[in-house]
Order: sequence, then structure tokens, then C-alpha cells
Amino acid sequence: MIGVVVPAHNEEALLGRCLQSLYNAARHPELHGEPVCIVVVLDACTDASAQITQQHQVISLSIAAHNVGLARRAGAAHCIALGARWLACTDADSCVAADWLVQQLRHEADVVCGTVHLDDWEDYDEAVQRAYHQRYQPGDSHRHIHGANLGICVEAYKRAGGFPPLRAHEDVRLIESLNNIGARIVWSGSNSVATSARRDSRAHGGFGDYLQRLAQSLEADRCGQR
Repeated sequence: MIGVVVPAHNEEALLGRCLQSLYNAARHPELHGEPVCIVVVLDACTDASAQITQQHQVISLSIAAHNVGLARRAGAAHCIALGARWLACTDADSCVAADWLVQQLRHEADVVCGTVHLDDWEDYDEAVQRAYHQRYQPGDSHRHIHGANLGICVEAYKRAGGFPPLRAHEDVRLIESLNNIGARIVWSGSNSVATSARRDSRAHGGFGDYLQRLAQSLEADRCGQR
């Protein structure tokens, strides 16, 4: 069985499309009917996220931690208890491709770190977009770590101690632990996940905050040149 973990904090605007994309990925013919269990961990949600999960064929867990590391850890533990051999992680503001799981499994690795791309730049101007693309490596040589696009063999996950209970960078710390135990890590640029560029990010210090810091840095440089 494959387990998919999706942490969510007040994600009513984007959760539905995320779950639809996961539904499609779970039914890819190249999985040959292997069961896929999608677990949404509702962390301190006060919006309609819970109702949205009820409209889809997924399992929902509720916690009140305000902590993405604990949310991912809880979802992973639930999948493992149900018998998962592989854990795939994404975020509630992201959409995966139909062959997302197939592409992760084809590497036969302990860990697959994938890339992300922005499907909506919102109000970020072209200068920010150019600066982002100059800094981001989308190919197989990348060393980016995204909780929105991560696959892990359960045995390696358990040996590494699982997701640490951090409010941000829990994915980075897990990869560091996996590397320390000698896990085989594949850095794949061929299975990108679409994510949002929203400014009201849920995890402080995460991807959304990175984009805002980049924009602020460019604006400070422009002001300094005036």
C-alpha cells in the first residue's frame, strides 16, 4: 500500500483541487491496482477544510498543534499503521501530476526529492519571477527539498526517526537524517508539483516566506539604487 500525507491548516480555497489531483494519481494504471491511502491531517482548522475532506475518498485526522512537522508525522504514522510501504508527501495548496506516484516509485530508491513550479504568481512582478528562476534548479542536479514533493520508503523513514516536530523545515531535517543513515536519495527534476505563490503562507519560514523575502530583497536593492 502507498500512503499519501497532506497537512492542512485552513485550506478550504485550495484543498479540493489538491485532493482531486491525488485521486487521479492514485488511480494511475501503472500502479496496477495497488491501494493508495490519502490522509489529510487537519491542523487547527477553523474553516471548511473538514467538510471538503468529507466530499472526497480520503481519511482525515484532526490535531491542534499549529505545527506542520507534527501534522506530517501524524499522517505518516497513520499510513504506516495501515500497512503502507511507501509514503508520498505533498501540501494542500499543491497539485500533483497523474503519474506522480508512478514516477516516484520507478526510481526504486529510499527517498525521492522532487521539484515544484508555480502555477500562479499572484501579484509578484516579473523581476521577482526572473530572480526566482535564476536561483532555482529544476533539473535532476537540483538539491531542493520540498514537503510538497517528497517520497520515502517506510523502512528508511522509520530508521531515520520520521518527521521531526518542527514548525518549518521539517522536510529538510528529515532528509538530513536520511542522508546520515546512508539512505539512497534520488533528486528528480522530472516529476514537478504545482504549488501556489500565495503571500498568506501557512508555515512561517517556508516556501511562501522565501518568495516574500526574495521580493523584499529586490525592492530594497531598487530603493538603494535610487
